[in-house]
Amino acid sequence: MSRDARAYAGVIRAPFPERERAAKPRRRGLTMVIDKGLGLEQTGALLELAGEYIDFVKLGFGTAALYPERVLREKVALLRAHGVEPYPGGTFLEVAVLQGRLEEYLAASRELGFRTVEVSDGTIELGPRAREQAIRAARALGFTVITEVGKKDGARELDPVAARAQLEADLAAGAAAVILEGRESGKGVGVYDREGRLKLDLVERIVSGLPDPGVILWEAPLKAQQQELIALFGPNVNLGNVAPDEVIALEALRRGLRADTLRLALAGRGR
Repeated sequence: MSRDARAYAGVIRAPFPERERAAKPRRRGLTMVIDKGLGLEQTGALLELAGEYIDFVKLGFGTAALYPERVLREKVALLRAHGVEPYPGGTFLEVAVLQGRLEEYLAASRELGFRTVEVSDGTIELGPRAREQAIRAARALGFTVITEVGKKDGARELDPVAARAQLEADLAAGAAAVILEGRESGKGVGVYDREGRLKLDLVERIVSGLPDPGVILWEAPLKAQQQELIALFGPNVNLGNVAPDEVIALEALRRGLRADTLRLALAGRGR
């Protein structure tokens, strides 16, 4: 048996057939991990255990600016060598926009080894034209662009009509995927109520009639949210803001290897 073969290979298969779980490199079923300051050794250990299940690592907020340059370069290279794309949090780009340094921020990010950036206005006000220009400027430098829709202020409820319009505009400008804001708490923001429950009517209004709901990456830091989104959209739903120590648990949910989604398989879902 290969040293890197999965444990129990040939003994069982996941209740959701393996052929239904997209393999890397994948465009659907993406898992984005939020990294609030893992060191190189911790990052290496995470990749050894779960690199197969991670597609993006977001260096949360503006934490990338606090790294020693050598460590940041090594971390970016390590992640990319394992088929995982790192990117700085959208708040960092918002700071650059506020300071009139977007061009310099993008150039520095590329020179440091990043090939993906996030464009957001979760805290600042970024008009439609400025947002489009930011997306196109990043694309012109060769970046994969992920955008984020929604405000981080829980007092500002997500307007599904405006969110849908923004999503479509971002995709037209060249975004590869669009995040629906959920923050790291998953409570009282975006598509979640104050207890972290999914607002199903809001979700339905955003995705209804969308040609490809798979362009949405749902920030879902809580297990109950992940479970419900998998039940709604299947094991290849895109999920983000996953804690590093929850990656394996999430993959078990995706594959029906936890009671919550095993029930779906028993009921005929995912077969």
